[in-house]
Amino acid sequence: MDWRNLPPLAALRAFAAFAERGNVTEAGAALNVSHAAISQQIRQLEEVLGRPLVDRSARALTLTAEGRQLAAGLVSGFQQISDMVEHLRGDVSSQPVRVATTPTFASNWLVGRLAQFRADCPGIDVVINPSSQIEKLGPGGHDLAIRFGRGNWAGLDSTLLLHSDYVIAASPDLIGDTVFTDMTQVAQFPWLLEDGHKEMENWLASEGMPLSAHTDIARLPGFYILDAMRRGEGIAGTSRTFVEADIAAGRLRVLFTQSDPNSGYHLVTPRGVLRPATQAFATWIKRRVRQERAT
Repeated sequence: MDWRNLPPLAALRAFAAFAERGNVTEAGAALNVSHAAISQQIRQLEEVLGRPLVDRSARALTLTAEGRQLAAGLVSGFQQISDMVEHLRGDVSSQPVRVATTPTFASNWLVGRLAQFRADCPGIDVVINPSSQIEKLGPGGHDLAIRFGRGNWAGLDSTLLLHSDYVIAASPDLIGDTVFTDMTQVAQFPWLLEDGHKEMENWLASEGMPLSAHTDIARLPGFYILDAMRRGEGIAGTSRTFVEADIAAGRLRVLFTQSDPNSGYHLVTPRGVLRPATQAFATWIKRRVRQERAT
């Protein structure tokens, strides 16, 4: 198809609307333009094609034989386009909201509140992907994500949901009363790392304790890190938010803290307009966090 040889789309739409509605006034109303704009577009189309499409000899405009031929093709073509667009819109609107989140946030916060989301937003399905990987957002990927960090992900919009420091912690059953003043001291103890997640290793290396030479390491899915840490199976890094009760009760000891006012769990979305179901979930989770923070 030679796209450059086609008449302007606006002129084709105006002519098709006129052919379908029978007069320029109703055609203008259908396209939300004036009847004069419809007449101008039809004249432009006639000039491009070099032949009359409308008979103007009588009071009421009618299509010429060539106009009827063109109208038949245009109305049919635009109808197919309209049908396909509606089909795709229907498919998108019926799709569940796809949420990528860290396993820790999923198991300690989100999953336990999905029933409330369904009650507050009936008719919207949600699919949760608890993954340590940075998942693609947007068409062909996830609708939104909940990530731990500082909120500086390039090309994406982010809103801080839950502020939380990052802590290195362990059970007293493992470390006893050892006083930690240097990161290198933790090298003598076993470590728990989230499988597929490199941020912890990178941070430890930057603090002078690369784990490359450390052999006592267990790599676990994110769901199991906190329980394993509470059982004394190793030292681990985690968001303080979800171990605050353990710290207060003495089940865990904080060895080191990384504080940052921007650190925490962020709601991350693609830039641009979100589809209604995605916007509903985003609005709900922000409201839910605010409500819980206020109580």
